[in-house]
Amino acid sequence: MVSSATRTQKGSGLTLALLAFAQFIVALDYNIVYVALPDIGRELGFTAQSLQWVVSAYVVAFGGLLLLGGRAVDRLGARRLFIAGLTLYGVASLVGGLAQGPGVLVAARAAQGVGGALLTPATLALVAINFEDGPVRTKAMAVWGAAGSGGLAAGALLGGLLTNYLGWTWVFYVNVPLALIAVLAAPRLLGADARATGPKTSFDLPGALIASVGSTLLVFGLATGPESGWGSSRTVGTLAVGFVLLLVFLIVENKTRDPLVPLRMLTGRGLAVTMLVFFLFQGTLATGYYLFTTYLQNVLGYSPLAAGLAFLPLTLISMGSSTKFVGPLMGKWGVGKTLAFGAFFTGLGMGILAVGMSTGGSFWALVPGIVIWGLGGGIAFPSLFIAAAVGARPGEQGVASALASTSQQIGGAVGLAALVAVANAGIDVSKGATPPVGAVVDGLQLTGYLAAVITIVAAALALLFQPPAPEPTAEPADGAEESSQDQSAAQVTGAV
Repeated sequence: MVSSATRTQKGSGLTLALLAFAQFIVALDYNIVYVALPDIGRELGFTAQSLQWVVSAYVVAFGGLLLLGGRAVDRLGARRLFIAGLTLYGVASLVGGLAQGPGVLVAARAAQGVGGALLTPATLALVAINFEDGPVRTKAMAVWGAAGSGGLAAGALLGGLLTNYLGWTWVFYVNVPLALIAVLAAPRLLGADARATGPKTSFDLPGALIASVGSTLLVFGLATGPESGWGSSRTVGTLAVGFVLLLVFLIVENKTRDPLVPLRMLTGRGLAVTMLVFFLFQGTLATGYYLFTTYLQNVLGYSPLAAGLAFLPLTLISMGSSTKFVGPLMGKWGVGKTLAFGAFFTGLGMGILAVGMSTGGSFWALVPGIVIWGLGGGIAFPSLFIAAAVGARPGEQGVASALASTSQQIGGAVGLAALVAVANAGIDVSKGATPPVGAVVDGLQLTGYLAAVITIVAAALALLFQPPAPEPTAEPADGAEESSQDQSAAQVTGAV
């Protein structure tokens, strides 16, 4: 087996800065395209129905290939896949900016998603490799999470600025120099991937193909459901085939000697609980962003740029919360309680934000909810990825982070589609008429309350988290090392 390292190394500040910068790039691209969509649709000739593929192509490729990307990281090396993912990201961004028609741009967005599916698990695996288990890694994950929050804010702001002053193409071009800087820095700051040791193992090609196709179809169905209709033959058929393929994948993995995803990783109350909490949390988090921006623009009349600026307090509070509170809380309470604490206050903040919405309201009525949401989200988000990494073997950090990220992507698609449907249930726009402001606010408030309840339920489920116990191994030296690492994790995170 090829892994990125056989031992945890001590990472430097520059190494952490590079890994956080990579997460910043991914988060930046998640938000930056939204403000530019109207201009993209007009200039490239997208229809109202097809424009959503500028977003969906990225989501489908990213969410569908995460498992394959995570296992590739474990087998081919985290640094190698980190550089490959960044390179693909940069090239695809350049092609997207040069696109003269819908087909090329959608293909470029899909290629960006493939790059993200390689880059995200590689980055998380490199954090695990370069920063020793315990407080050091917890602090590194907090910085990584804060960089993601910063990228989301920068995406909203840059999307408006670049589109207004330089044109929509620059929401793609801006990624090119950022990716190039990271690619040039990676060989200097990241240690070489370790050579393969021990007996050669297969890559589980059947499992990889089944998982990739099944996940892609599932995410595709979720992404296109609102457009095609949830009861349409395309949506139902796609979701059904994707679900069946994932069931087949589990059967194949159970019979494969060297599986893509060892099923033991999904047993117990560690990674499985993390994936469930992430599924619920990301669905409500994506909904929260939708509620906030919809209220600002459709009710308060903010411009896209002003709405982007309005996200700045939420992001700054979240970044500060990540860097200030995650480490101390982990040391005091462990992973499960810290995650539950963060998720609870995220849900509470969303509920209070919904209370502050009204037809004649103002931004200041939203501030209490923004503050509480930012504090809770800044703690919960990095805690979820820390929970996914706890107890993962040195050669399985990539697939563990990929499983968590896959549940994140699917949860976001499911939650957003379902809760937006709730928000629009009482609004009739069949004839294109502008909906009454009161009806819009009522729908947003109801959805905000529902999202708050679901997030608090996720917080309760987080209390079930328990890191896996150290596993015995046939090799005394390696077993002693692995047991020591697991015991260190247990001491720092605590079993809830």
